[in-house]
Amino acid sequence: MLGRKRRTGQRGGPVTFNAEAGLLSVRLGDQNGRPLAGAHVVIQHKRTQRQTSTTSDDFGLAVSTLTAGTYTVSISAGGYLAQTRSVEVASGDHTAIEDLRLEPDGNLRLPDPGEWVLDPDHTGIRFIARHIGLSEVHGRFTRFDGSINVGRRIEDSTVEVVIDAASIDTAAEKRDAHLRSPDFLDVERFPAIRFHGTRFRRAPGDRWAIDGTLNLHGASRGVQLDAGYLGLRTWNGDRLGAIATTQLHREDFTINWQQTLAKGLVMVGSTIEIKLDIQAIRGGA
Repeated sequence: MLGRKRRTGQRGGPVTFNAEAGLLSVRLGDQNGRPLAGAHVVIQHKRTQRQTSTTSDDFGLAVSTLTAGTYTVSISAGGYLAQTRSVEVASGDHTAIEDLRLEPDGNLRLPDPGEWVLDPDHTGIRFIARHIGLSEVHGRFTRFDGSINVGRRIEDSTVEVVIDAASIDTAAEKRDAHLRSPDFLDVERFPAIRFHGTRFRRAPGDRWAIDGTLNLHGASRGVQLDAGYLGLRTWNGDRLGAIATTQLHREDFTINWQQTLAKGLVMVGSTIEIKLDIQAIRGGA
């Protein structure tokens, strides 16, 4: 029931919150009633236009504490049609939007079978590393080739990407030279970084898990990409868009250089976050 007020928690226990505010919860599911995690919930006060946002958890539940008033709640998730609701939040009470199901977006058509070639001018291969536990260092690779071979069943598709390791760029010449050296990528011995994805598994909405093998610094390890499909466009050819993320641990690829500062603080973090923004053109036209 939309806007029904409850005083029990997710597992039946009491809900506690500031008596000067109200609690709003939204429970989301997909078209089959399964919990929908990762949906984006934007809550806007109708009078002040003040906004807050939250994300649904693994149980499809999004919760926010709000001042009393009338709100517009907008819910979106990749691959689903967005929905909007209006609710009244009262101080000291719990307002629940329950069992709200999002329907698939029928306009998000999957690509046709065949080869789709990465457009290097509109594709980014980026990474983030932690430096002395204080800040993030952002970098990218500027030279690469790749293609996605879409199968008759999307699950049978493959992806191949080859990166020129020497093209690493963090906007600092001395740091880039060090990253190319034997301490890190050792580009003289290992000039190419290769990813070969062989298994596509569908997740809710526009999400896919892509399993493959990454060859880096002479070591090959299994890697899983968390991918989102963005759909098709026509501009200088037929194009598909996608994003993907994963995390790598340097030690898994025998990239072990490290310096330790005072009190055991390390210079470079072990975990590297990878972010991909992809545009691919059908047949490489």
